Amino acid sequence: MRGNVIDLAVGVIIGGAFGKIVTSLVNDVIMPPIGRILGGADFKHLKIQLYSQEKIDQLKVADASFVPPVIAYGQFINVLIDFLIVAFCIFMLVKVINILRRTEKKKDEAPAEPTEKECPYCLSMIPIKATRCKHCTSQLEAVSHG
Repeated sequence: MRGNVIDLAVGVIIGGAFGKIVTSLVNDVIMPPIGRILGGADFKHLKIQLYSQEKIDQLKVADASFVPPVIAYGQFINVLIDFLIVAFCIFMLVKVINILRRTEKKKDEAPAEPTEKECPYCLSMIPIKATRCKHCTSQLEAVSHG
């Protein structure tokens, strides 16, 4: 197996566990105080019924297993906050990884050796191994490398 596949598998497993932690954080730690501030609302149970209570009662008499359709916007708010926390954490992780990569690249880059030197007579740039200047044709000392 290649290293990248194993890294991906580990990332998926840790990501799933992290998602559960964030879900618990949102449902059990963040939303209860917000619900308390907003008058004791439990966000998990906030919903809009699409039928009137009278219509629901009529349909339940006809079919005991009838479940009235609702728009569960409270649960949607929980999932949205959950997503925003996970997205922020991933954003910060990618930012840190990019900073570390840039730092690592700078360490690896060695200064390039010069390929040109200055002619002492005409001050033109010439190849470092040249023994004669191509501009002023002056004879240079033995091959010097800087």
